[in-house]
Formats: sequence, structure tokens, C-alpha cells
Amino acid sequence: MTPKSDEISNSGAIGLDERITGALLGAAVGDALGGPVEGYSPDQIVERHGGRVHGIVGPWNGDDWRTARPIAPYHKGDGHVTDDTLMTHALIRVYARVRDHLDAYAVAEHLVPDLMTEPRWIPELEAEALPLQRIFLAEKWLVARLAYGHVDPREAGTGNIVNCGAAMYMAPVGLVNAANPAGAYAEALDVAGAHQSSYGREAAGVFAAAVAAACAPGATPDAVVAACLELAKDGTREAIEKVCEVAAGHGDFESALAPLRRAVAPYDTVGPDYRAPSLGARRPSRLHSIEELPVALGMLVVAGGDLRHAVLGAVNYGRDCDSIATMAGALAGALGSPVPEEWAKTVAEASRLDLWAPARELTEVAREVFVRDTERRRAHERAFAALGGPACCD
Repeated sequence: MTPKSDEISNSGAIGLDERITGALLGAAVGDALGGPVEGYSPDQIVERHGGRVHGIVGPWNGDDWRTARPIAPYHKGDGHVTDDTLMTHALIRVYARVRDHLDAYAVAEHLVPDLMTEPRWIPELEAEALPLQRIFLAEKWLVARLAYGHVDPREAGTGNIVNCGAAMYMAPVGLVNAANPAGAYAEALDVAGAHQSSYGREAAGVFAAAVAAACAPGATPDAVVAACLELAKDGTREAIEKVCEVAAGHGDFESALAPLRRAVAPYDTVGPDYRAPSLGARRPSRLHSIEELPVALGMLVVAGGDLRHAVLGAVNYGRDCDSIATMAGALAGALGSPVPEEWAKTVAEASRLDLWAPARELTEVAREVFVRDTERRRAHERAFAALGGPACCD
């Protein structure tokens, strides 16, 4: 039996370093576990694996992964991370260069060149390649619009399909703004404006806010959801509310799989067949929401903040489960739930990536940004006081 959300209350002793490391490791292992079953239904996953997935599994098509459609030529499985983690690490590299808050212009000036010009090890290709050669079309949009179209970065996301493409890698924004959900929300909306519009951009802001809220001392899954509901707008807010209301009635992901899907279905534009989206799929709307974020939050509630349970719930949900598990893992890790050592070790070795180095880098950046924020805030306080406003102490 996993602890419910009000039982995870001793997390105040967990420091920033541990929360950032936990969030990024949790996101990576969720990504790697969800990759091989992405796009399938819970029933198909059970049939293929002889039951629910409880850890790292091999490719859906076994040794035929190089040629079997629709997955080829990607080696999804065996602990390989996907584009969710590649994009997360790319955004961390941008923070490492800028060493301050980011905006849409930072995406154009730093993230896009990183994707286009720097060969890196791509686990799913089992080769070194430009990240641009791996990322999905919704992410290639960044390059087309910003590098070749010279579109205003703040408007470049307009016209892209509306999906979780921006939200899936926004955990670093939440971590740099740890314990400041409103700040994370605003920054992520600006960053994501270069990539997405409508409820895809909104989800990026809300996910970053959720990660920031999870970093607060004593935070619980219920507190994370409350922070999201305070900030989220339109269909995103309603979807989160409805899904988490359903999730609160479950203590095990097995019983929650179908109810969570029913709760989010009215807001999801993709439709019942994930590989054959409906005619209205992924188009701008104030009434709809991406599926991934509400379900990830729902699984966090079902699991009571326990990372293993939240990630496995997300993985066995199917559909876009690598991104759902990425988000659930980031949130549970930020809350302080430990990442299973066997998962982290296997994913790092299989992916041939140092999963701890980006966390160390981002922690250093987060501390520097906080110092800069404090200096800026004090300067504003002094200036406002000089205008006749209330005096503040340094």
C-alpha cells in the first residue's frame, strides 16, 4: 500500500540538490520505462508483456526494432531514454550558458543551435547524431520557424500542432524556480511560446509550476495539484481538476487506469485511437487540454507521491506514456520520493548518458539565479521606497 498524499509531509528536510537530482532522474527513468510501450493501450501492453509492466522492458518488436513499423528505426526499450530526456538535457545546457531566467529568445539563440549543430549520443539510434535528427516533427518546428523562418521567437509556436512537445521538457524551468510556482509558470509560458500555442503552451507553464510547487518544503501531491489549479486556465484547469478528483478515490494504479482515461477523454483531442488521431486533434482550443499532464498529476495523487508507483501507473496507462511517466517521475522526484537505484543505474548505462551531471549543473545555476533574483528584488524595494512607498529591510 503506497502512502497517500497527506502522509508525505517529512520532505522539508530534503535539500535543493536532492530535489533537482530526484526530479531529473525521475523524469529520465519514467521516459525510459514508458518508451517501449508508448502508443499502445493498457490491454495491448498486458497482452504483449503477459501482465503489467513493472520495470525496464525490451522493444515492443523484439530484435526487429530496426525495421518494424511504426517504431523503426528507434530502439525504444532496454532502458533507452527518448526525446523527452534529450530535450530536457538540451534546455539545461541553455540554462548553463545563460545562467539566468530564460525566455523565447533564449530558445532561438541557444536551444535551436544546440539541436542543429552539436552531435550527441542518441540512445534510440545507438549512434552519435545531431539531436535534430531524432526529435519529432513538433520539435523540428523550432528549427524551421526560428532558424529558417526568422519568426519572432515569442510567436514562433503559433501554427505548430498542439501537443505535449513543449511541456515534456519544462521540468528545468520549475527547478530553477523551485518553490515559486507562479514564477515557473510565467517563465515557462515565455519559453514555450517559441514552440507551442494554446493548451500546449499552457500545459508547459502548468507543468513547470507543478515541479516548482513540488520542491517546496513539506509539499504533498495535493499541494502540487492545488498550485496547478490556482494558475491553470481554461480546459487545462478543468481537465486537471476532473482527473485529480477521480484519482483521489484510488490508491492503486490498476484500478485507476480506466477511470483516469474516462475523466480526461472529454478534454483530449486525439481520441480513442492514439495512432489514428481524430480530425480535430491537436488544434488550438480554449476547451481542451493535452492528456499527459492531467494524467501525470492523477497518477501522482494515486501513488501518494511515491515515485515507483506513479511512474508504473503512467507507463501502464499507455498512449503517450513516456511523456506521462516523464512528468510523473519529475514531480515525484521533486517531492523527495527516491528514484529506484536499479532503474537509474540501468537507464544511465543503457543510454550511455551521465544522468547526474545535468542535475549538478542545474543546481548550480538555480542557486546563482536565486542570488540574482534577490539582488534585483532588493534594488526594486529600494527604488520603490525612494518613491515614497513602504521601506523594506535589506
